[in-house]
Amino acid sequence: MSGGGAPGAGGAALLRRAARAPWTLLKGAFGWLVLFEAKNKVLLAPSALRLRRRENAEVRRLAATLPQPPTALVATVIATHRRPEALRAAIASALAQTVADQVVVVVDDGAGLPELPADPRLFAVSLAANTAVAGVVRNVGIRLSRSTYLAFLDDDNLWEPDHLARALDALRAPGGPDGVYTALRRVLPDGSEHDVLSVPYDRRRAARESFLDTNAFVARRDRTLRFSRLRRTPEVMPREDWELIHRYARTHRVEHLAHPTVRYLVNPNSFYTQW
Repeated sequence: MSGGGAPGAGGAALLRRAARAPWTLLKGAFGWLVLFEAKNKVLLAPSALRLRRRENAEVRRLAATLPQPPTALVATVIATHRRPEALRAAIASALAQTVADQVVVVVDDGAGLPELPADPRLFAVSLAANTAVAGVVRNVGIRLSRSTYLAFLDDDNLWEPDHLARALDALRAPGGPDGVYTALRRVLPDGSEHDVLSVPYDRRRAARESFLDTNAFVARRDRTLRFSRLRRTPEVMPREDWELIHRYARTHRVEHLAHPTVRYLVNPNSFYTQW
């Protein structure tokens, strides 16, 4: 007759596997990104409520400083923080688009705006204080502007001149989708190409792989096109890019355009994200 006591190595391994089994089943059923986001909403909800009030106050304050809302067929929102040279390059790539009917709305996250080019299509505002929450910064730009379509560009990335044209051709075609994202040409800080990220949209796959990025995303504006206000530190997954597109695709058709139109900087020192 065997005595009691702690289980041996084999028994301990069985216990660990048994403890992991429910989590493994949930990941298989829903996808790990979906489960992580559900956890984020529970743990980070209190900070999101405070940030929503702050966002509302900033929209009211900044709207009062604009003679009229930036209005065009497509509004491009650029979030920025302390990258003046990169920001000017990003703005130049946005203004160089072959689509003329657009406005570019730059929202600085409380650091102060550098000198920017004079262009009637460019509007720039600065938050009263740093939030360090990309979703809030972008939401301010969305809410200050008026447009049929929305596009997003971070201050360390660039667009090819045909980025908006290709997206709008697909969006405005008869029976076209509500949102599209193009391929990303990922480049290293020295300018060399890392790879091209081009993954067709599949909602089940998107629950398990993080291939969605808002720098490549152009979509028809509606009230659901708002970013999460959760405070996502570099350790918090998934990123707000994934959350926005995955949620938007719940009620809208999203498609992928395989042509690379974005030069995405793979930057380990990025203020908002680590790929």
